[in-house]
Amino acid sequence: MISETLARGAYSTLLRLLTPAYLLRLWWRGRQEPLYRLAVGQRLGFYDRDTVAGRVWIHAVSLGETRAASALIDALRERSPGVKLLITHSTATGREAGTALLREGDAQAWLPYDTPGSVRRFLKHWRPKLGLLMETEVWPVLLAEAEAAGLPMLLVNARLSEKSLRQGQRFAALLRPAAQRLKLAMAQTEADAARLRAMGVPEVCVTGNLKYDIAVDSAQLARGQAWAAALPRPVLMLAVSREGEEAALLAAWARLAAPRPQLLIVPRHPQRFDEVAGLVTAAGLSLSRRSSWGDTPPLDADVWLGDSMREMPLYYGLARVALLGGSFEPLGGQNLIEAAACGCPVLAGPHTFNFAEATELALAAGAAERCAALGEAVARGVALCVDGDAAASMSARALGFAAAHRGAARRMVEALGLT
Repeated sequence: MISETLARGAYSTLLRLLTPAYLLRLWWRGRQEPLYRLAVGQRLGFYDRDTVAGRVWIHAVSLGETRAASALIDALRERSPGVKLLITHSTATGREAGTALLREGDAQAWLPYDTPGSVRRFLKHWRPKLGLLMETEVWPVLLAEAEAAGLPMLLVNARLSEKSLRQGQRFAALLRPAAQRLKLAMAQTEADAARLRAMGVPEVCVTGNLKYDIAVDSAQLARGQAWAAALPRPVLMLAVSREGEEAALLAAWARLAAPRPQLLIVPRHPQRFDEVAGLVTAAGLSLSRRSSWGDTPPLDADVWLGDSMREMPLYYGLARVALLGGSFEPLGGQNLIEAAACGCPVLAGPHTFNFAEATELALAAGAAERCAALGEAVARGVALCVDGDAAASMSARALGFAAAHRGAARRMVEALGLT
């Protein structure tokens, strides 16, 4: 069996060799998302000035994790009003969203690459008193160096799919010691907890999913609902769509007889906005982009493109029904909790393994329905758009489902025991 020292050494060497390629990729992505070019030195653990020690460090890799962290941060501040935070990210969307969470005395940075030198510089500079990794962020070098520095590390809102567990077991010499270094994992579900224990995490508790606790932007939601009420036809949305799904949707849409609902597509990744716009026009459909709207959506476009960030409550308020992106290709699906909290019925495809329990609970509550393929989901979505009473009933069940599962943030803060 390969020893941990050998496995981690090989892993670190590989990452060092790949670092120039990582930096070039950041610069390339910065053409469309300039934030990737901000403070690139932080990716290697270099900082401009000294800082105070003793912050609680929260790592939220991207937008979804940062939004979930917002609920935890609110609960932390309620429990410990004087707490000071360090929030780190790996993506531009995560960092942009995280900026809005900062208060006086807080700090924000990129998570360094998982190489020994970068991580040591990061820990020496910031000297946090506690590290909280959101969801699935188990990094071998980071956890080894944190242990050496005496920094307790916890995995919060933790989830681990069967696929990830199999991958972890395949690379057990590297990842099992990393899991064993976690002081505690706070799992979303009992199934996640069982897999985390199998991965080697020494202590696991189930606290629920923070995403139920995220506060919906009520002003955005109300605006979307007001727009929907004034439209001559209902809106069917493909929410947080992924590669391959938009083209399949447009092909199914072309086969529908008129009159059809208004179609709205909201891609998951902003770098794909132009690509999806091209698919729409190539399909011979007229297009209007959210970025060009005034006070109200236009009525003369076949397809609306949601090319804005952090406006999902507006889109869910606008839509009568949402097709769940990422679930119609083998990509694991997206989280339907925000849709439920906005009262938007969801039609999910067959691939929801990344959010299995939340999806199954929503299905059982009648807040969502599962469809075998995208064509079936389009037909069902159109039927619900026509049958407003059925859609309204699903909407009420969605709101009830979301409300029934709140409380994870409070349970996590109680488990942390901070004063």
